Amino acid sequence: MNSRQRRGVILLVLSVLCAFGAFAGVLSVIRDVNSKVGPEVTAYKLKGDIAPYKELTAEQFEKVEMPERWLSDNAVTNLREIRGKIAVTQLREGSLLQSDMIVKRPELGPGQQEIAIMIDAATGVAGKITPGSTVNIYATFKGESDKAKDQSKVIVEGAKVLDVGKLTPLEPDQDDRTRRRASEAVPITFALGTADAQRVAYAESFATHVRLALIGAGGDPTVPPRDRTYTLDEDK
Repeated sequence: MNSRQRRGVILLVLSVLCAFGAFAGVLSVIRDVNSKVGPEVTAYKLKGDIAPYKELTAEQFEKVEMPERWLSDNAVTNLREIRGKIAVTQLREGSLLQSDMIVKRPELGPGQQEIAIMIDAATGVAGKITPGSTVNIYATFKGESDKAKDQSKVIVEGAKVLDVGKLTPLEPDQDDRTRRRASEAVPITFALGTADAQRVAYAESFATHVRLALIGAGGDPTVPPRDRTYTLDEDK
């Protein structure tokens, strides 16, 4: 083997060694990246904004893959978790869905039924009543004669709110204009027993106004009997 051939063999061996070195370097980088990033898992991103207290559906979310270590512990990785759930706040397009963004939708208890009424947006607890809230329902009635006193009554204590609808413009008919002056109202659905549902239906039909009083968390909705009915002359 002459000197030219020896140089060729040496260059060939060096090339092979360099190739192995480069390959080892690539493997080292891949292992380093994998150690820092980790395996990928499924997460879900919002396709658009979702209003508070609205029931969630799978069509509202887009499946994405991302490193597991980048996800928070409460990230939702399976859409089965949204069944029967509602948004607790305004959810923004592009946000990753997390379990603390959603809560279980309130349900009917034994012997209860759903009843929905329109509540004046101006005189109700606007924006503060949400599904799961507990409220007392008040109604005001005009006196049946000129000598009869106008009254405010507690018609239902501790009513559970199942759903809060969208703000709706009202167009009262001519007979209704003298009694109701609200321009906008919100449909609110309650879970009530039969007797309370009848009281609410009666009040919506015949009361001058129906109002809600929001009960704070852990508060007692019970109203003493002496305070269940009020007339203006009681303050004189």
